[in-house]
Amino acid sequence: MTSMSASQTRGRARFGVLVPFTNSNLEPDMAMMRPDGVSLHFARMGGYDENKIPDAEQMRGLGDADLEEPLRLLMGVKPDVVLYGCTSATLAHGPAFDRALAARIRDQSGAHTVTAAGALAHALRALGVSRIGFASPYVSAINDLAVAFLADEGFETVRRSEVLEELGNDGQGALTPDDVFEHGLKSDTDAAEALVLSCTDMRSLETLSKLEAAVGKPVISSNQAMVFQALDFLQIDQEFPGFGSLLARGACRETTTMREASNG
Repeated sequence: MTSMSASQTRGRARFGVLVPFTNSNLEPDMAMMRPDGVSLHFARMGGYDENKIPDAEQMRGLGDADLEEPLRLLMGVKPDVVLYGCTSATLAHGPAFDRALAARIRDQSGAHTVTAAGALAHALRALGVSRIGFASPYVSAINDLAVAFLADEGFETVRRSEVLEELGNDGQGALTPDDVFEHGLKSDTDAAEALVLSCTDMRSLETLSKLEAAVGKPVISSNQAMVFQALDFLQIDQEFPGFGSLLARGACRETTTMREASNG
């Protein structure tokens, strides 16, 4: 076994990640995308019933849940960035809530803060697209709220793909990469400039490059977008081949180019 130096495994920055307590895929995804020298630290959060369908009421409950204790525990490692790892919890409330939650976490932690829903909008702006296809494992009512959230952020959903049955928390996490690939394909149309795969517990990461090759356009996932924005905050310019074109081009460089273009 080849050993890694301490500078490769830690010491560059720390990511603190707040994870819904039933989520089984966010942590493995983060491990797959871990930048050189960045360590990962997780705390679990509740506020919803694991035995109920994660509908709008349940996800609003998660968004409203008290974060004092999980955030206090997470702050024990003094993370440089805190990632709020649930997309639907703030999609269900809207962009103003999402921004207020990020500001509250930032004020309490002193760290840069990324929310999954906000990261999707950040990534789409970095790519310079305005029309998207949307796929998620959510119930239809949350997809309605997600489309409205993205519209408020300036993005038109021209097609969306929905699961055929209401999935529980375990069911959302149990979708395979092949399931996600087929689900994403159904969200594509010529009018879409990019596809969005929304949900931190959906195994989107492993299919991003395959799906991009199939549709010929960028594909954004919640977990990929969170890492992209975290790297941008820390000005870490590292390419990640294999996890979609968004990360393959380097976060810091891509966002700097976007800002220069917007400034004329």
